[in-house]
Amino acid sequence: MKRSTTIALFYCGVALICAAIIGTAMWLRKGLNSNHVQPELVMNTGKEKVQEWFPIERDLSGIKQDGQPIKLSDLRGKVWLVAEFFAICPHCARRNGQELREIYDAFKSHPDFHIACVSVDPENDGLDRLKDYASALGADVSNWWFINAGDAQTTHDYMQNTLKFFGIRERTDPADIAANGRFAHDLAFMLVNRDFQVIGKWPLADAKSEETMARDPQLYQKLKDDLYQRIRAELDRNASTTKVDLPKEP
Repeated sequence: MKRSTTIALFYCGVALICAAIIGTAMWLRKGLNSNHVQPELVMNTGKEKVQEWFPIERDLSGIKQDGQPIKLSDLRGKVWLVAEFFAICPHCARRNGQELREIYDAFKSHPDFHIACVSVDPENDGLDRLKDYASALGADVSNWWFINAGDAQTTHDYMQNTLKFFGIRERTDPADIAANGRFAHDLAFMLVNRDFQVIGKWPLADAKSEETMARDPQLYQKLKDDLYQRIRAELDRNASTTKVDLPKEP
């Protein structure tokens, strides 16, 4: 048999084996997908459509910027935004501070609207820092809280596993910390309805980034308009008359 014929037969055999492997893998994948339904998550950065609500099943307590103790469940019956922050995060100040202030100005006159910002760096965000941060944004403690929940691990677990924010990561590289702050965290806003249910997530900061604006320059305004419309709709809606037990703390 000629060498060229042998080589051709060899590669044909390899191709058939590869095709068989790929076919088997696709068949197995199809079977796995049919047996395991993937749950829908609220965390869909960059998507125009927000997902369906989920109930907040645990409570979180801490102190707000005036030093008074609070629980998130104190906000049951209100329509409120929740966001992560820490006082020396450059992205929180640059991307989210102005955004939150605009939302606050648009809805602060409604007695049932509220904003809650939870520090992901409670060890360093003491009462003085909370006060200064709130003052810089012109936040009235009656309807805009800056919260220290007392323990970083408890806070991170709650924000990630109960409210479904993206995972919080502590940076270790000194140059990275100097440029971006101690923690990498989710900059999106969650909206909570009167029945203590998260009804969607709006990643305005991500939508306003240079990369996303270059890819979809209309997305930011679409998301912002959708968020404002949803807040208005929820403020016009009454709370459920169904009695629901208050969530427990972690």
